[in-house]
Amino acid sequence: MSEIVLQTSNLTKRFKEVLAVDKLNMEIRKGEVFGFLGPNGAGKTTTIKMIMSLTHPTSGEVRINGQVASSNAIELRRDIGFLPERIAFYNNLTPIQTLSFFTELKGGDKSRIPELIKEVGLEEAANRKVGTFSKGMVQLLGVAQAMIGNPSLYIFDEPMSGLDARWVKMVRDKIRQLNESGATIIFSSHILTEVQALCDRVAIINNGRLIAEDTIAHLSEHMHIRPKLEITILGLNGIVPEILNGMPGIHEMSAENDKLCITCDNDARSKIITTLSEAGLNVEDFQTHEPTLEETFVKLVSEPVEGGDQ
Repeated sequence: MSEIVLQTSNLTKRFKEVLAVDKLNMEIRKGEVFGFLGPNGAGKTTTIKMIMSLTHPTSGEVRINGQVASSNAIELRRDIGFLPERIAFYNNLTPIQTLSFFTELKGGDKSRIPELIKEVGLEEAANRKVGTFSKGMVQLLGVAQAMIGNPSLYIFDEPMSGLDARWVKMVRDKIRQLNESGATIIFSSHILTEVQALCDRVAIINNGRLIAEDTIAHLSEHMHIRPKLEITILGLNGIVPEILNGMPGIHEMSAENDKLCITCDNDARSKIITTLSEAGLNVEDFQTHEPTLEETFVKLVSEPVEGGDQ
C-alpha cells in the first residue's frame, strides 16, 4: 500500500442550517493524480478550503503527511501548491512582480521566478501587466504561483474552467509533468474527459457525502456500466441478426442501416464477432466504446450506491 499523503476523517462542515460536508472519509496516496468530483454545491470547494485550513471543520480532521492540518497550517501550506477555482492577481503587476510577491509570502527562492514563468509558457509576457492577460494566461500564471517552492502536493480546483482547447492542453501537460516529477495532485474539475485522461483514482461526493472512491474502471464495473460494441455489417439493413438473440453476456442490441450496436459484458465481445462471421454475415469493421467517467458520474449522482462509504 502506498504512503498516505492526505487523509480526511469524519470531516464535517456546517454553515448554520446547511450541512456542506458530512463525515467525509477519503485517502490520497503519494504520487497519484486524484480526481475530486461532484455536482455544483456538492461540497468540493468547502472540503478543499478545510484541507488548506482556510476554513475550519465543524468536526473531524484533515491529516497531511500524518500531521493534523489545523494544528500546523502555516508550515504544511509551504509544501502545498494551491490553485483556487477563482484565481485573481493584481492587474497592475507583471508576472515577475506577482511571483515575487507570492514567493516572499511563501518564503521561497526568487531566483527561480524566470524558470517558473518559462515552464508555463509566459516568458514573452513576463513584463506585461496581468490586467492585459486572457483568462488562459491568468490560469497559467496561477499554475506558476502554485509551483513556488517546488511543493510535493498540489491542489487544483477547476484549473481548466472556461479555457479554450489550447490552454486546456497546456494546463493538462503541466499537471502531467508535475506528477511525473513525483508530486501528488488533487484535481477537481467539471471537464470529465480531462479527469478520465489524467487521474489514477477519483472520489465523487454529492450533498457533502462521499458516494464513491476508486479507479474509473472499478467504478464503472461496480455500477454495471458496460462497453458498447459497434459493428459494421454490409447488408444489415437495420435488422438485428436473430442468431444473437439469447446469447449470454448481451444486454441491449439495436441496428440502424449497416450499424449494429450491442451493450455487452467484456468477455462476450469476441464471441459476438465470431458468431456473426461464422453465420456468413459480412463484418466489415467493429469498434469498442469503453464506459466513460461521465456515464459513471451521472449514474452515481442520480442513483446513490447502497452500502457505500457514507
